[in-house]
Amino acid sequence: MIELIREIQDEKALENALARFREREIVLPTFSQQKDPSLIPGKIKDKLKDIGLWEIHPLNLFRITWKNEPKEKGGLFGEVNHIEIPKEITGVDTRIVMIVGKWFPTGAHKVGAAYGCLAPQIITGGFDPTYHKAVWPSTGNYCRGGAFDSKLMGTDSVAILPEEMSKERFDWLRDEIGSEVIATPGCESNVKEIYDACWEIRRTRPDCVIFNQFEEFGNPTWHYHVTGNALEEAFQLIRNENSRIAAYVSATGSAGTIAAGDYLRTISPHLKVVASEALQCPTLLNNGFGGHRIEGIGDKHVPWVHNVKNTDMVTAIDDEDCMRLFRLFNEKEGQAYLRSIGLDETEIQKLPLLGISCIANMLSAIKTAKYYEMNGDDVILTVATDSAELYHSRLEELNESAGPYTEKQAIKDFEKCLMGCTTDHLKELGYYDRKAIHNLKYFTWVEQQGKEVGELNQLWEDRGIWPEIFNQAHRWDELINEFNERTGVLKTF
Repeated sequence: MIELIREIQDEKALENALARFREREIVLPTFSQQKDPSLIPGKIKDKLKDIGLWEIHPLNLFRITWKNEPKEKGGLFGEVNHIEIPKEITGVDTRIVMIVGKWFPTGAHKVGAAYGCLAPQIITGGFDPTYHKAVWPSTGNYCRGGAFDSKLMGTDSVAILPEEMSKERFDWLRDEIGSEVIATPGCESNVKEIYDACWEIRRTRPDCVIFNQFEEFGNPTWHYHVTGNALEEAFQLIRNENSRIAAYVSATGSAGTIAAGDYLRTISPHLKVVASEALQCPTLLNNGFGGHRIEGIGDKHVPWVHNVKNTDMVTAIDDEDCMRLFRLFNEKEGQAYLRSIGLDETEIQKLPLLGISCIANMLSAIKTAKYYEMNGDDVILTVATDSAELYHSRLEELNESAGPYTEKQAIKDFEKCLMGCTTDHLKELGYYDRKAIHNLKYFTWVEQQGKEVGELNQLWEDRGIWPEIFNQAHRWDELINEFNERTGVLKTF
Protein backbone atom coordinates (compact mmCIF):
# COMPACT_ATOMS: atom_id res chain seq x y z
CA MET A 1 0.00 0.00 0.00
CA ILE A 2 0.99 3.65 -0.38
CA GLU A 3 3.66 4.52 2.18
CA LEU A 4 3.53 7.94 3.81
CA ILE A 5 6.43 9.76 5.45
CA ARG A 6 5.48 10.33 9.07
CA GLU A 7 8.15 8.98 11.41
CA ILE A 8 11.95 8.73 11.76
CA GLN A 9 13.43 6.24 9.29
CA ASP A 10 17.12 6.19 10.29
CA GLU A 11 18.33 7.85 13.49
CA LYS A 12 21.98 7.73 12.45
CA ALA A 13 21.29 9.52 9.15
CA LEU A 14 19.19 12.02 11.06
CA GLU A 15 22.05 12.70 13.48
CA ASN A 16 24.38 13.29 10.54
CA ALA A 17 21.89 15.71 9.02
CA LEU A 18 21.56 17.58 12.29
CA ALA A 19 25.33 17.91 12.54
CA ARG A 20 25.64 19.13 8.93
CA PHE A 21 22.87 21.71 9.37
CA ARG A 22 24.34 22.87 12.68
CA GLU A 23 27.78 23.24 11.12
CA ARG A 24 26.53 25.20 8.11
CA GLU A 25 23.89 27.21 10.01
CA ILE A 26 20.95 25.91 8.00
CA VAL A 27 17.38 26.42 9.19
CA LEU A 28 14.48 24.71 7.42
CA PRO A 29 11.26 26.65 6.76
CA THR A 30 7.96 24.94 7.40
CA PHE A 31 5.37 24.51 4.66
CA SER A 32 3.22 26.93 6.63
CA GLN A 33 5.95 29.59 6.46
CA GLN A 34 6.33 29.12 2.72
CA LYS A 35 2.58 29.49 2.40
CA ASP A 36 2.45 32.49 4.75
CA PRO A 37 5.82 34.28 5.13
CA SER A 38 4.41 36.45 7.92
CA LEU A 39 5.11 33.42 10.12
CA ILE A 40 8.86 33.60 9.42
CA PRO A 41 10.84 34.81 12.48
CA GLY A 42 11.84 38.46 12.35
CA LYS A 43 15.54 37.72 12.86
CA ILE A 44 15.55 35.66 9.66
CA LYS A 45 13.83 38.46 7.76
CA ASP A 46 16.45 40.89 9.03
CA LYS A 47 19.21 38.74 7.54
CA LEU A 48 17.38 38.31 4.23
CA LYS A 49 17.57 42.06 3.62
CA ASP A 50 21.24 41.63 2.68
CA ILE A 51 20.86 38.47 0.58
CA GLY A 52 20.18 38.33 -3.18
CA LEU A 53 17.18 36.39 -4.46
CA TRP A 54 19.27 33.77 -6.30
CA GLU A 55 22.23 33.83 -3.93
CA ILE A 56 23.53 30.45 -2.76
CA HIS A 57 22.66 31.08 0.86
CA PRO A 58 20.77 28.72 3.22
CA LEU A 59 18.34 31.43 4.29
CA ASN A 60 17.02 31.59 0.73
CA LEU A 61 15.11 28.43 1.60
CA PHE A 62 12.72 30.91 3.22
CA ARG A 63 12.23 32.57 -0.18
CA ILE A 64 10.60 29.44 -1.58
CA THR A 65 7.25 31.19 -1.74
CA TRP A 66 4.94 32.92 -4.23
CA LYS A 67 5.11 36.06 -2.08
CA ASN A 68 8.64 37.37 -2.56
CA GLU A 69 9.00 41.06 -3.23
CA PRO A 70 9.74 41.38 -6.98
CA LYS A 71 13.31 42.58 -6.64
CA GLU A 72 16.71 40.98 -7.16
CA LYS A 73 18.19 41.72 -3.72
CA GLY A 74 17.06 42.69 -0.26
CA GLY A 75 13.37 42.06 -0.83
CA LEU A 76 11.17 40.54 1.80
CA PHE A 77 7.55 39.48 1.34
CA GLY A 78 4.24 40.93 0.24
CA GLU A 79 1.08 39.79 -1.48
CA VAL A 80 1.19 36.90 -3.92
CA ASN A 81 2.83 37.84 -7.23
CA HIS A 82 0.15 37.70 -9.91
CA ILE A 83 -1.02 39.21 -13.18
CA GLU A 84 -4.35 39.38 -14.96
CA ILE A 85 -4.12 38.82 -18.71
CA PRO A 86 -5.89 41.71 -20.50
CA LYS A 87 -9.06 41.03 -22.46
CA GLU A 88 -7.32 42.59 -25.47
CA ILE A 89 -4.98 39.58 -25.40
CA THR A 90 -7.42 36.79 -24.51
CA GLY A 91 -10.41 37.89 -26.57
CA VAL A 92 -12.81 36.68 -23.84
CA ASP A 93 -14.72 38.39 -21.04
CA THR A 94 -13.64 35.74 -18.55
CA ARG A 95 -10.89 36.98 -16.27
CA ILE A 96 -7.69 34.94 -16.55
CA VAL A 97 -5.38 35.39 -13.56
CA MET A 98 -1.90 33.88 -13.29
CA ILE A 99 0.33 33.68 -10.25
CA VAL A 100 3.94 34.48 -11.20
CA GLY A 101 6.94 32.20 -10.66
CA LYS A 102 9.71 34.53 -11.84
CA TRP A 103 10.41 35.74 -8.32
CA PHE A 104 11.26 32.37 -6.86
CA PRO A 105 14.95 31.59 -6.36
CA THR A 106 16.10 30.07 -9.71
CA GLY A 107 13.29 31.99 -11.42
CA ALA A 108 10.83 29.08 -11.43
CA HIS A 109 8.34 27.54 -9.02
CA LYS A 110 9.85 24.04 -9.24
CA VAL A 111 12.24 24.98 -6.45
CA GLY A 112 9.21 24.53 -4.18
CA ALA A 113 8.26 21.10 -5.50
CA ALA A 114 11.86 19.96 -5.00
CA TYR A 115 11.81 21.25 -1.43
CA GLY A 116 8.65 19.25 -0.82
CA CYS A 117 10.53 16.11 -1.85
CA LEU A 118 13.92 16.61 -0.15
CA ALA A 119 13.02 18.22 3.18
CA PRO A 120 10.75 15.39 4.46
CA GLN A 121 13.52 12.85 3.84
CA ILE A 122 16.15 14.92 5.65
CA ILE A 123 14.01 15.48 8.75
CA THR A 124 13.19 11.76 9.03
CA GLY A 125 16.64 10.35 8.29
CA GLY A 126 15.71 9.06 4.86
CA PHE A 127 18.51 11.12 3.33
CA ASP A 128 21.97 11.64 4.80
CA PRO A 129 23.46 14.88 3.41
CA THR A 130 26.94 13.81 4.54
CA TYR A 131 26.83 10.68 2.38
CA HIS A 132 24.04 10.78 -0.18
CA LYS A 133 23.79 12.74 -3.40
CA ALA A 134 20.34 13.98 -4.43
CA VAL A 135 19.38 12.98 -7.97
CA TRP A 136 16.88 15.19 -9.76
CA PRO A 137 15.37 13.67 -12.93
CA SER A 138 13.64 16.40 -14.87
CA THR A 139 12.74 18.01 -18.17
CA GLY A 140 14.14 21.32 -16.97
CA ASN A 141 13.15 23.50 -14.05
CA TYR A 142 12.73 20.75 -11.46
CA CYS A 143 16.37 19.68 -11.62
CA ARG A 144 17.35 23.35 -11.38
CA GLY A 145 15.22 23.73 -8.27
CA GLY A 146 16.46 20.46 -6.81
CA ALA A 147 20.11 21.33 -7.41
CA PHE A 148 19.58 24.73 -5.79
CA ASP A 149 17.82 23.23 -2.76
CA SER A 150 20.53 20.59 -2.43
CA LYS A 151 23.25 23.21 -2.41
CA LEU A 152 21.45 25.23 0.26
CA MET A 153 20.94 22.09 2.35
CA GLY A 154 24.59 21.16 2.29
CA THR A 155 24.58 18.21 -0.08
CA ASP A 156 25.67 17.39 -3.64
CA SER A 157 23.30 16.96 -6.55
CA VAL A 158 22.97 15.12 -9.84
CA ALA A 159 20.74 16.74 -12.49
CA ILE A 160 19.22 14.60 -15.25
CA LEU A 161 17.54 16.34 -18.19
CA PRO A 162 17.10 15.91 -21.97
CA GLU A 163 19.98 17.09 -24.13
CA GLU A 164 17.71 19.32 -26.23
CA MET A 165 16.69 21.57 -23.33
CA SER A 166 17.69 25.24 -23.38
CA LYS A 167 21.35 26.20 -23.05
CA GLU A 168 20.56 28.42 -20.03
CA ARG A 169 19.59 25.36 -17.98
CA PHE A 170 22.82 23.46 -18.60
CA ASP A 171 25.07 26.48 -18.08
CA TRP A 172 23.50 27.42 -14.76
CA LEU A 173 23.56 23.89 -13.37
CA ARG A 174 27.23 23.38 -14.16
CA ASP A 175 28.66 26.87 -13.63
CA GLU A 176 26.59 28.32 -10.80
CA ILE A 177 25.65 25.26 -8.76
CA GLY A 178 28.44 22.84 -9.61
CA SER A 179 25.97 20.02 -10.07
CA GLU A 180 26.82 16.86 -11.92
CA VAL A 181 24.75 16.91 -15.13
CA ILE A 182 23.53 13.93 -17.12
CA ALA A 183 22.04 14.80 -20.54
CA THR A 184 19.69 12.10 -21.82
CA PRO A 185 18.65 11.60 -25.47
CA GLY A 186 15.76 13.58 -26.89
CA CYS A 187 13.58 16.55 -26.02
CA GLU A 188 10.87 17.60 -23.61
CA SER A 189 8.73 14.49 -24.11
CA ASN A 190 11.52 11.91 -23.72
CA VAL A 191 10.80 11.03 -20.10
CA LYS A 192 11.41 7.28 -20.51
CA GLU A 193 15.06 7.99 -21.29
CA ILE A 194 15.31 9.93 -18.01
CA TYR A 195 13.87 6.95 -16.12
CA ASP A 196 16.40 4.66 -17.81
CA ALA A 197 19.21 6.88 -16.52
CA CYS A 198 17.70 6.62 -13.03
CA TRP A 199 17.74 2.82 -13.17
CA GLU A 200 21.39 2.88 -14.16
CA ILE A 201 22.15 5.06 -11.14
CA ARG A 202 20.20 2.71 -8.85
CA ARG A 203 22.29 -0.22 -10.10
CA THR A 204 25.69 1.43 -9.88
CA ARG A 205 25.66 4.27 -7.35
CA PRO A 206 24.45 3.33 -3.85
CA ASP A 207 25.28 6.81 -2.54
CA CYS A 208 22.56 8.37 -4.72
CA VAL A 209 18.93 8.95 -3.71
CA ILE A 210 16.56 9.64 -6.60
CA PHE A 211 13.84 12.25 -6.13
CA ASN A 212 11.62 11.53 -9.12
CA GLN A 213 9.10 14.35 -9.30
CA PHE A 214 6.69 12.15 -11.26
CA GLU A 215 6.31 9.74 -8.32
CA GLU A 216 7.31 11.74 -5.22
CA PHE A 217 4.20 12.78 -3.29
CA GLY A 218 6.11 15.67 -1.73
CA ASN A 219 5.75 17.40 -5.12
CA PRO A 220 1.91 17.65 -5.25
CA THR A 221 1.75 18.04 -1.47
CA TRP A 222 3.81 21.23 -1.64
CA HIS A 223 1.63 22.58 -4.44
CA TYR A 224 -1.60 21.62 -2.66
CA HIS A 225 -0.68 23.74 0.34
CA VAL A 226 1.54 26.52 -1.02
CA THR A 227 0.41 27.01 -4.63
CA GLY A 228 -3.22 26.30 -3.82
CA ASN A 229 -3.28 28.97 -1.13
CA ALA A 230 -1.44 31.44 -3.39
CA LEU A 231 -4.10 30.98 -6.07
CA GLU A 232 -6.85 31.54 -3.54
CA GLU A 233 -5.19 34.73 -2.35
CA ALA A 234 -4.77 35.99 -5.92
CA PHE A 235 -8.48 35.46 -6.46
CA GLN A 236 -9.32 37.39 -3.30
CA LEU A 237 -7.11 40.27 -4.48
CA ILE A 238 -8.88 40.69 -7.85
CA ARG A 239 -12.44 39.59 -7.13
CA ASN A 240 -15.59 41.69 -7.08
CA GLU A 241 -18.89 40.84 -5.45
CA ASN A 242 -20.01 38.62 -8.35
CA SER A 243 -16.72 36.83 -9.03
CA ARG A 244 -16.37 33.08 -8.74
CA ILE A 245 -13.52 30.63 -9.34
CA ALA A 246 -14.76 28.87 -12.46
CA ALA A 247 -11.68 26.87 -13.44
CA TYR A 248 -8.08 26.08 -12.68
CA VAL A 249 -5.71 25.31 -15.55
CA SER A 250 -2.32 23.64 -15.28
CA ALA A 251 0.03 21.93 -17.69
CA THR A 252 0.35 18.39 -16.40
CA GLY A 253 4.13 17.97 -16.54
CA SER A 254 4.95 16.07 -13.37
CA ALA A 255 1.35 16.56 -12.13
CA GLY A 256 2.58 18.51 -9.12
CA THR A 257 1.18 21.94 -9.94
CA ILE A 258 -2.21 20.54 -10.95
CA ALA A 259 -2.62 19.33 -7.35
CA ALA A 260 -3.41 22.93 -6.43
CA GLY A 261 -6.76 22.12 -8.07
CA ASP A 262 -7.42 19.57 -5.31
CA TYR A 263 -7.04 22.40 -2.80
CA LEU A 264 -9.17 24.84 -4.80
CA ARG A 265 -11.91 22.19 -4.97
CA THR A 266 -12.21 22.46 -1.18
CA ILE A 267 -13.15 26.15 -1.42
CA SER A 268 -14.92 26.09 -4.81
CA PRO A 269 -16.42 22.62 -5.29
CA HIS A 270 -17.84 23.31 -8.75
CA LEU A 271 -14.72 24.59 -10.47
CA LYS A 272 -13.31 22.79 -13.52
CA VAL A 273 -9.77 21.42 -13.20
CA VAL A 274 -8.16 21.48 -16.63
CA ALA A 275 -4.98 19.60 -17.61
CA SER A 276 -3.00 21.16 -20.44
CA GLU A 277 -0.52 19.33 -22.65
CA ALA A 278 1.17 19.67 -26.04
CA LEU A 279 -0.78 18.86 -29.19
CA GLN A 280 2.37 17.29 -30.59
CA CYS A 281 2.33 14.76 -27.72
CA PRO A 282 -1.36 14.39 -26.65
CA THR A 283 -0.95 11.60 -24.11
CA LEU A 284 -3.98 12.37 -21.96
CA LEU A 285 -6.13 13.54 -24.87
CA ASN A 286 -5.84 10.44 -27.04
CA ASN A 287 -2.93 8.29 -25.82
CA GLY A 288 -0.73 10.13 -28.27
CA PHE A 289 3.03 10.46 -28.43
CA GLY A 290 5.71 12.58 -30.06
CA GLY A 291 8.12 15.43 -29.39
CA HIS A 292 7.35 19.10 -28.75
CA ARG A 293 8.86 22.45 -27.79
CA ILE A 294 6.82 23.47 -24.74
CA GLU A 295 9.64 23.29 -22.23
CA GLY A 296 8.59 22.43 -18.71
CA ILE A 297 6.07 19.63 -19.32
CA GLY A 298 7.09 15.99 -19.70
CA ASP A 299 4.90 13.55 -21.62
CA LYS A 300 4.21 10.08 -22.99
CA HIS A 301 3.11 8.79 -19.62
CA VAL A 302 0.75 9.61 -16.76
CA PRO A 303 2.60 10.69 -13.59
CA TRP A 304 2.10 8.48 -10.55
CA VAL A 305 1.21 11.53 -8.46
CA HIS A 306 -1.60 12.77 -10.75
CA ASN A 307 -4.99 12.51 -9.03
CA VAL A 308 -6.80 11.95 -12.33
CA LYS A 309 -10.16 11.60 -10.60
CA ASN A 310 -10.02 15.32 -9.92
CA THR A 311 -9.40 16.34 -13.56
CA ASP A 312 -12.41 17.57 -15.56
CA MET A 313 -10.91 18.40 -18.95
CA VAL A 314 -7.82 17.91 -21.07
CA THR A 315 -6.67 20.52 -23.59
CA ALA A 316 -3.87 20.14 -26.13
CA ILE A 317 -1.94 23.23 -27.27
CA ASP A 318 0.03 23.51 -30.51
CA ASP A 319 3.64 24.24 -29.63
CA GLU A 320 3.87 26.42 -32.75
CA ASP A 321 1.29 28.79 -31.21
CA CYS A 322 3.38 28.98 -28.04
CA MET A 323 6.58 29.79 -29.90
CA ARG A 324 4.88 32.40 -32.07
CA LEU A 325 3.33 34.12 -29.07
CA PHE A 326 6.64 33.90 -27.23
CA ARG A 327 8.10 36.06 -29.99
CA LEU A 328 5.07 38.38 -30.05
CA PHE A 329 5.36 39.03 -26.31
CA ASN A 330 9.14 39.50 -26.24
CA GLU A 331 10.35 40.93 -29.55
CA LYS A 332 10.28 44.74 -29.78
CA GLU A 333 8.30 44.57 -33.04
CA GLY A 334 5.71 42.38 -31.38
CA GLN A 335 5.39 44.70 -28.40
CA ALA A 336 5.13 47.67 -30.77
CA TYR A 337 2.19 46.03 -32.52
CA LEU A 338 0.44 45.35 -29.21
CA ARG A 339 0.99 48.99 -28.31
CA SER A 340 -0.54 50.06 -31.64
CA ILE A 341 -3.80 48.20 -30.95
CA GLY A 342 -4.23 49.97 -27.64
CA LEU A 343 -2.67 47.62 -25.12
CA ASP A 344 -1.48 49.52 -22.05
CA GLU A 345 2.31 49.83 -21.70
CA THR A 346 2.20 48.44 -18.17
CA GLU A 347 0.45 45.32 -19.45
CA ILE A 348 2.93 44.90 -22.31
CA GLN A 349 5.85 44.96 -19.88
CA LYS A 350 4.26 42.13 -17.88
CA LEU A 351 4.05 39.71 -20.82
CA PRO A 352 7.71 38.59 -20.51
CA LEU A 353 6.69 37.17 -17.12
CA LEU A 354 5.33 34.24 -19.14
CA GLY A 355 7.67 31.43 -20.16
CA ILE A 356 6.76 29.02 -22.93
CA SER A 357 4.64 26.60 -20.88
CA CYS A 358 2.95 29.59 -19.23
CA ILE A 359 1.73 30.70 -22.65
CA ALA A 360 0.32 27.19 -23.10
CA ASN A 361 -1.53 27.58 -19.79
CA MET A 362 -2.95 30.91 -20.98
CA LEU A 363 -4.15 29.38 -24.27
CA SER A 364 -5.75 26.48 -22.40
CA ALA A 365 -7.54 28.99 -20.18
CA ILE A 366 -8.91 30.76 -23.26
CA LYS A 367 -10.12 27.44 -24.68
CA THR A 368 -11.75 26.60 -21.35
CA ALA A 369 -13.57 29.95 -21.20
CA LYS A 370 -14.90 29.51 -24.72
CA TYR A 371 -15.90 25.86 -24.30
CA TYR A 372 -17.87 26.44 -21.10
CA GLU A 373 -19.26 29.78 -22.38
CA MET A 374 -17.97 31.60 -19.32
CA ASN A 375 -18.69 35.27 -18.70
CA GLY A 376 -17.14 38.25 -16.93
CA ASP A 377 -18.09 36.97 -13.49
CA ASP A 378 -16.01 33.84 -14.05
CA VAL A 379 -12.35 33.75 -13.05
CA ILE A 380 -9.92 31.18 -14.40
CA LEU A 381 -6.82 30.72 -12.26
CA THR A 382 -3.58 29.40 -13.70
CA VAL A 383 0.17 29.54 -13.21
CA ALA A 384 3.09 31.35 -14.85
CA THR A 385 5.63 28.82 -13.66
CA ASP A 386 8.67 30.68 -14.99
CA SER A 387 9.45 33.61 -17.28
CA ALA A 388 10.96 34.53 -20.65
CA GLU A 389 14.24 35.20 -18.84
CA LEU A 390 15.00 31.47 -18.92
CA TYR A 391 14.51 31.16 -22.68
CA HIS A 392 16.46 33.98 -24.35
CA SER A 393 18.44 31.43 -26.36
CA ARG A 394 15.17 30.24 -27.88
CA LEU A 395 14.49 33.73 -29.21
CA GLU A 396 17.94 33.73 -30.79
CA GLU A 397 17.27 30.33 -32.36
CA LEU A 398 13.91 31.48 -33.73
CA ASN A 399 15.51 34.56 -35.26
CA GLU A 400 18.05 32.33 -36.99
CA SER A 401 15.50 29.79 -38.25
CA ALA A 402 12.54 32.05 -39.10
CA GLY A 403 14.25 35.38 -39.75
CA PRO A 404 13.86 38.71 -37.95
CA TYR A 405 10.49 39.37 -36.36
CA THR A 406 8.32 41.91 -38.19
CA GLU A 407 5.09 43.82 -37.65
CA LYS A 408 3.46 41.73 -40.38
CA GLN A 409 4.35 38.54 -38.51
CA ALA A 410 3.10 40.06 -35.25
CA ILE A 411 -0.30 40.71 -36.87
CA LYS A 412 -0.46 37.12 -38.13
CA ASP A 413 0.51 35.69 -34.76
CA PHE A 414 -1.97 37.83 -32.84
CA GLU A 415 -4.88 36.96 -35.11
CA LYS A 416 -4.11 33.27 -35.55
CA CYS A 417 -2.83 32.26 -32.11
CA LEU A 418 -4.94 34.52 -29.86
CA MET A 419 -8.07 35.74 -31.62
CA GLY A 420 -8.20 32.44 -33.54
CA CYS A 421 -7.96 30.27 -30.42
CA THR A 422 -10.80 27.74 -30.66
CA THR A 423 -12.24 24.80 -28.75
CA ASP A 424 -10.60 22.15 -30.89
CA HIS A 425 -8.25 19.56 -29.41
CA LEU A 426 -9.90 19.29 -26.01
CA LYS A 427 -11.95 16.70 -24.19
CA GLU A 428 -14.33 16.96 -21.26
CA LEU A 429 -13.70 13.90 -19.10
CA GLY A 430 -16.40 11.58 -17.86
CA TYR A 431 -15.86 9.04 -15.09
CA TYR A 432 -14.61 6.29 -17.38
CA ASP A 433 -12.47 8.73 -19.37
CA ARG A 434 -10.66 9.52 -16.14
CA LYS A 435 -10.37 5.87 -15.22
CA ALA A 436 -8.89 5.12 -18.64
CA ILE A 437 -6.22 7.78 -18.09
CA HIS A 438 -5.52 6.48 -14.60
CA ASN A 439 -5.15 2.95 -15.96
CA LEU A 440 -2.39 4.16 -18.30
CA LYS A 441 -0.24 4.48 -15.19
CA TYR A 442 0.03 0.69 -15.16
CA PHE A 443 2.31 0.50 -18.17
CA THR A 444 4.84 3.01 -16.85
CA TRP A 445 4.69 2.48 -13.14
CA VAL A 446 3.90 -1.21 -12.64
CA GLU A 447 5.51 -2.76 -15.71
CA GLN A 448 8.54 -0.45 -15.93
CA GLN A 449 9.10 1.18 -12.56
CA GLY A 450 8.24 -1.56 -10.09
CA LYS A 451 5.10 -0.24 -8.40
CA GLU A 452 2.50 -2.67 -7.06
CA VAL A 453 -0.91 -3.14 -8.68
CA GLY A 454 -2.45 -2.75 -5.23
CA GLU A 455 -0.95 0.72 -4.93
CA LEU A 456 -2.29 1.67 -8.36
CA ASN A 457 -5.78 0.51 -7.40
CA GLN A 458 -5.57 2.29 -4.05
CA LEU A 459 -4.92 5.62 -5.77
CA TRP A 460 -8.19 5.17 -7.67
CA GLU A 461 -10.42 3.33 -5.23
CA ASP A 462 -9.47 4.68 -1.80
CA ARG A 463 -11.39 7.96 -1.39
CA GLY A 464 -9.34 8.95 1.61
CA ILE A 465 -5.86 8.37 0.21
CA TRP A 466 -5.34 11.71 -1.57
CA PRO A 467 -6.39 13.85 1.42
CA GLU A 468 -4.12 11.66 3.56
CA ILE A 469 -1.23 12.22 1.13
CA PHE A 470 -1.72 15.98 1.04
CA ASN A 471 -2.15 16.30 4.79
CA GLN A 472 1.30 14.83 5.43
CA ALA A 473 2.47 18.46 5.33
CA HIS A 474 1.06 19.07 8.81
CA ARG A 475 3.19 16.26 10.23
CA TRP A 476 6.20 17.46 8.25
CA ASP A 477 5.88 20.90 9.81
CA GLU A 478 5.97 19.31 13.27
CA LEU A 479 9.10 17.38 12.34
CA ILE A 480 10.74 20.46 10.78
CA ASN A 481 10.19 22.40 13.99
CA GLU A 482 11.66 19.52 16.01
CA PHE A 483 14.64 19.32 13.63
CA ASN A 484 15.36 23.05 13.90
CA GLU A 485 15.08 22.87 17.68
CA ARG A 486 17.64 20.05 17.77
CA THR A 487 20.16 21.88 15.56
CA GLY A 488 19.82 25.00 17.73
CA VAL A 489 20.82 27.21 14.80
CA LEU A 490 17.87 29.59 15.02
CA LYS A 491 18.72 30.37 18.64
CA THR A 492 22.17 31.61 17.60
CA PHE A 493 20.81 34.31 15.25
